[in-house]
Amino acid sequence: MARVRPAKFVHVVYRTRRFDEMLGWYRTVFDAKVQHQDPVLAFLTYDDEHHRFAFVNLAALDPDGGAADGRGVIGVDHVAYTYPSLEDLMENYAYLKARGITPYWCIHHGITVSMYYADPDGNQMEMQVDAFGSNEEANAFMAGPGFSANPIGVEYDPDDWMARLAAGEPAAHFLERTEHLPVSPIRGAMAR
Repeated sequence: MARVRPAKFVHVVYRTRRFDEMLGWYRTVFDAKVQHQDPVLAFLTYDDEHHRFAFVNLAALDPDGGAADGRGVIGVDHVAYTYPSLEDLMENYAYLKARGITPYWCIHHGITVSMYYADPDGNQMEMQVDAFGSNEEANAFMAGPGFSANPIGVEYDPDDWMARLAAGEPAAHFLERTEHLPVSPIRGAMAR
C-alpha cells in the first residue's frame, strides 16, 4: 500500500466566546474577508482559498456559559490538510485504518469531503479533499443557499465509498454533496 501525504496545510478552526472580536481581529491582521457567517459559524479567507480560518461561536452554542472558558473549550478546534484527490484521501484512510487509526467523523461539507482524526493527546485534524475543481466554484457554493441552509454537511461511510470506488463508480459522483440528514453544528465543533 503506497503512502499518501497531504498536498498542503489549508486552514485552522478556533472555538471562541469572543466571536465578533475574533472576526474583527482576523479581518484586521490578515485583511481577511468573511466568506460565510451565521450566529454559530464564520469562515474567513485572505486569498483565493475558500477559507483559511473558521470560528465556532461557543456563546451561541452555550449562551448560559455552562462550559468554562478553560483549556480544551476555548482555542484551536482543529487544523486541516488537503489531499490532491478523493482516491488519495481514501488510500490514506485505508493505510491508517490498517494501522488501527480511524477517523471519529466523516462528513461531506459541500466544499470538501473530510475525515476528522484525533491524535493520542486529543488534538484534532481534518484530512480533506476539495469538492470543486476551482476556488471560484467553491466560493460560489459557499455564497449560495445550500451552504447557508447546512454549512456543516452530510455524514458518509468511508468503507461504503471505498467499496463503490473499487467497483468502478467515478470519484466525481462522491464530490457533489447531496442533502440527506442535516448534522448538528455541535457534533463537529465539540467532538472532543
